Amino acid sequence: ADYLDNGNNKMAIQQADKLLKKHKDLHCAKVLKAIGLQRTGKQDEAYALAQEVAALEPTDDNSLQALTILYREMHRPELVTKLYEAAVKKVPNSEEYHSHLFMAYARVGEYKKMQQAGMALYKIVPKNPYYFWSVMSLIMQSISAQDENLSKTMFLPLAERMVEKMVKEDKIEAEAEVELYYMILERLEKYKEALDVVRGKLGEKLTSELQSRENKCMAMYKKLCRWPECNALSRRLLLKNSDDWQFYITYFDSVFQLIDESWTPPPEEEHSLEGEVHYSIEQAVKFIEERITEESKSSRPLRGPYLAKLELIRRLRYRGCNDEYKLGDPEELMFQYFKKFGDKPCCFTDLKVFVDLLPSSQYTKFISQLLEVIPLSATAENEIALPADIKALQQHLCVVQLSRLLGIYHAMDKKQKLTVVRELMLRYRHGLEFGKSCLKTELQFSDYYCLLAVHLLLDLWLEGEETAVWQCLTFLEEGLSHSPSNAQFKLLLIRIYCRLGAFEPVAELYSSLDAKHIQHDTIGYLLTRYAESLGHYAAASQSCNFALRFFHSNQKDTSEYIIQAYKYGAFEKIPEFIAFRNRLNSSLHFAQVRTERMLLDLLLEANISSSLEESIKSMSLSPEEDDIPWKDLRDNRDLTVLFNWDPKDRDISEEHRKLSLEEETMWLRIRSLTLRLVSGLPPLSHTIQPKNSEKTAENGVSSKIDTIRSLLQQLEAAVDSGKKFLEQKIQYPVLGPPPTRMAGFFSNGSCQCQTSLFYLVSDIYELDTNGLEDSAEIQERIGNSFKSLVERLTDLFNKCKGDLIEVRDGTLKTHPNLLENLVFFVETISIALWVSSYCDSVLRPFKSNLQKKKKKKKESSVAMPPVFTHFLDYVTELQTLTSNVIDHIKGLEIILTALKLEELSFKDTLLLQEEKKFTKTVQEKVQSSYHHSVQEIGELLKKRLDTIKKLKI
Repeated sequence: ADYLDNGNNKMAIQQADKLLKKHKDLHCAKVLKAIGLQRTGKQDEAYALAQEVAALEPTDDNSLQALTILYREMHRPELVTKLYEAAVKKVPNSEEYHSHLFMAYARVGEYKKMQQAGMALYKIVPKNPYYFWSVMSLIMQSISAQDENLSKTMFLPLAERMVEKMVKEDKIEAEAEVELYYMILERLEKYKEALDVVRGKLGEKLTSELQSRENKCMAMYKKLCRWPECNALSRRLLLKNSDDWQFYITYFDSVFQLIDESWTPPPEEEHSLEGEVHYSIEQAVKFIEERITEESKSSRPLRGPYLAKLELIRRLRYRGCNDEYKLGDPEELMFQYFKKFGDKPCCFTDLKVFVDLLPSSQYTKFISQLLEVIPLSATAENEIALPADIKALQQHLCVVQLSRLLGIYHAMDKKQKLTVVRELMLRYRHGLEFGKSCLKTELQFSDYYCLLAVHLLLDLWLEGEETAVWQCLTFLEEGLSHSPSNAQFKLLLIRIYCRLGAFEPVAELYSSLDAKHIQHDTIGYLLTRYAESLGHYAAASQSCNFALRFFHSNQKDTSEYIIQAYKYGAFEKIPEFIAFRNRLNSSLHFAQVRTERMLLDLLLEANISSSLEESIKSMSLSPEEDDIPWKDLRDNRDLTVLFNWDPKDRDISEEHRKLSLEEETMWLRIRSLTLRLVSGLPPLSHTIQPKNSEKTAENGVSSKIDTIRSLLQQLEAAVDSGKKFLEQKIQYPVLGPPPTRMAGFFSNGSCQCQTSLFYLVSDIYELDTNGLEDSAEIQERIGNSFKSLVERLTDLFNKCKGDLIEVRDGTLKTHPNLLENLVFFVETISIALWVSSYCDSVLRPFKSNLQKKKKKKKESSVAMPPVFTHFLDYVTELQTLTSNVIDHIKGLEIILTALKLEELSFKDTLLLQEEKKFTKTVQEKVQSSYHHSVQEIGELLKKRLDTIKKLKI
């Protein structure tokens, strides 16, 4: 066992063998040996050995534990349940084995069996937690039931009765048990009863979370629309803590609900269960003013009361009645707020919510009013006034962010924007002085200046200023050198490098972000969208692996979380874990990565049909199966991960999100159908029935071609809807969701090529079943397909021609679309080869039959059917075309190597000396990345060329 713990698996196997020589029935040694085998990659031997022991139904703790570990490593949790089922039968009174059995069921989600196991445990050892494990398992059955009616009429009422029994017998001990009772009543929509539980004696047990009782009461009052209670309770809680924002929201909601219902307090008795109620605007205004007066006496400044006043103004404006309540002018209130909290980074995000209270004519005045109160000092007359300490720097930064948000920078012309960029960078570099003592992992105080400057430059780039984008990269690389753990710099660099078609620097940046766990799903798209499409196949493979590893381990990890939740009685977390797991399983990104990963593997590994067949087998792919949950796809991407200070009309809108999801789903459908069509090729070439044979329908081949034909129709439909979608010409914001590869796929002709290749498969199959004699028409059709395919592929190649990086008037311009076209070319040529290899497998037997006939008849001329020459010409032309592309790529490599970037002079940008070194780095990174892409594409095409040469019949 020690050897296994230290990872020395070979020694562990040897030691186990020694022991087994002496005691050949030592179960535990066998299992430990099996673990060693499993870890050295001998899964089959390990499994056989484990089953040998399991068949004996061991009951000693060591063997059971060791087998559990082994099955877990094999990802076979269902075998653990069988193990403990047997153990419990032999040792019926063991508390330990029963609880292991319960946890084993929890791992595989067998809720009904969990319920029974829980009760069995409670019968042996009447401890409360066991009883409530059983109750929770009933709730889980109700959650997982497809039929909602069933869960409300059977599972939940049963759970409720089980808890009531314990309440009546006064056996409720722990807080978790009360939580569970509340959870059941809430799911049964018995809000009144739930409220009574929380407010009654049982509610006193709810102590672990702050305000747990109050929050639960509030939730029930809202469900029951008991606004007087909502109001009184939130008023009471705000008196206790006037900085708790959620209760201000409830307070306002309830006041206006009561006003709309013209509620008045009942005479002679309490206003409500929770005490005094406010039911008029006057009372609300007075209450907020009192909170502000109270705040001025408090030891530390509180933001809540001031923001609540702005919130009230906003709600009153919305109702069309503001001025009569004399709450003050929002502009003045925001100015006062800035004076009080302007040096806190949260000041900007607080005010951002309320800027629409300002009339746009006041924007410039408001900003200059804020600037006047910041202590900045200039050393000479024409110099820029700079802050003397961090406090003033934060205040100034807040104003700059507000200027961007109010659209003041957007309205400037090019020259003004460049002046602002210079000023921001100067302020950025000056601010670095305050952060000299910062650790590597801390951000510099002035980082936002640099980011804002880059945002302005991005505006200029989108307006057609080509040099601006290089300046963006220069500033960001400079920023990163001072603040190496600033994620915003890295994310923005990733987006811009990808837009320019350079993937190489991105891989390193992304790995330095150190994305953890769920982030593989939320920001993984930044990586997987570009890696393959820019020709970095190895990196693409790796980035898919990162993501897939996370998604696959999610299954296993979630079961562990659920088990911990049972152990510690955190019942309300269990449904959350289940929902989390489902959300990840139906993640759009997961489906995309799975599909692209398989296509990529086929591209890289499958050269001819035999290896194509092996690859498809090893991925257990089949054209009939579709494992993507189309109806439930969840878009978990975080599209706001990049900070931005744009006004609403330029920001990412809900509409953009919706369109992006629609586009991603369409593209995924096209890719998934392509993958399934490719996986349908090998089975076709196996079972050939002669013409007129009655058996065709039974032995399933004709159904295989039918599958391919129906997938083709689906592909046509998906392509049509994709084209319709692109007609809308949607422009996402530059930092919004990246568009898919769909537009390029259609416009460069890959789509037409790939579809016609799959149609060709159908024709060849027909030739195969009809034979050569009376199939002149089919042969001609195939011949024409071959011709038009070569033309289309040549067109596609023509769209790959041109310089990848060109130098124009001293600036660099990259052409990532040429790179994307090349990548599509490689993919299309690969599909063409897999299809040709199927043609080859059909035509070869025909040819050898003809030659046999020729020998029998001893005639010198048996006419060769035309399809052979068509095919030969086609293969020859494919070979020529591929050689031309390889030569073209060699040419590109030579040009890229010879490109002398030092000679580039950035005119009119007044680069400082230190900036020049970053500019040089940036350009070298882009150049090297393109070089790398071209090399990888070239390597892959050479493999394809070797394959073509083997295709001569």
